[in-house]
Amino acid sequence: MIKKHLPNALTCANLLTGCIGVVYAFKGELKSVAFFVIVCGIFDFFDGFAARLLNVKSAIGKELDSLADVISFGLLPSVVFYQLLLQSPNIPFFLPYLGFLITVFSAVRLAKFNIDSQQSENFIGLNTPTNAFFVTSLPYLISDFTFVGKPYFLIVLILGLSYLLVSNIRLFGLKLHSTSWQANKYKYIFLIFSAVSLSFLMFAAVPIILILYFVFSQLHFKYQQ
Repeated sequence: MIKKHLPNALTCANLLTGCIGVVYAFKGELKSVAFFVIVCGIFDFFDGFAARLLNVKSAIGKELDSLADVISFGLLPSVVFYQLLLQSPNIPFFLPYLGFLITVFSAVRLAKFNIDSQQSENFIGLNTPTNAFFVTSLPYLISDFTFVGKPYFLIVLILGLSYLLVSNIRLFGLKLHSTSWQANKYKYIFLIFSAVSLSFLMFAAVPIILILYFVFSQLHFKYQQ
């Protein structure tokens, strides 16, 4: 019984962590939110890993995973956008609420994922954890790159990311079926560049990593398949 319910317990831990992160985001402690997203990402990885390892995949587990992700990787980054816009002076009262478009489009993206057999190994559209990691890095960037906190820039980001979540752009997943260099060349190069960027730039590397993800994904699908 423990083995059967372990993956769902990890998914629920993801959901609980995401809910706590939302509280911190509404309190304005935006730099803390990145920590909660990282923990959610760890739980999100290991619930699927445990289900495959223990061979206890279930339909309810798949649905529960997406419901948890709507909070952890949909609502949580939306609140970050909401709070960043709320801090902007002299803007229309309704503008901060545009941040919640991320929640809406994340939910649509997860619904599409659940019924799309083409996304079992790779992604069509930006996946919600990657989007959430990017959004929660923004509070760390504002002190060095002040334009990041400007309302017009945040709105462009919201609209752009909302589009990417439901777009037909193909992106590779990082589940490796073999360790072959030839089969995974662009994935390995992406991981190496990402690790080097993080070691030197910390949170400032996250936007660079997102761009690299798109670039190396396109190279992977063009030359590796």
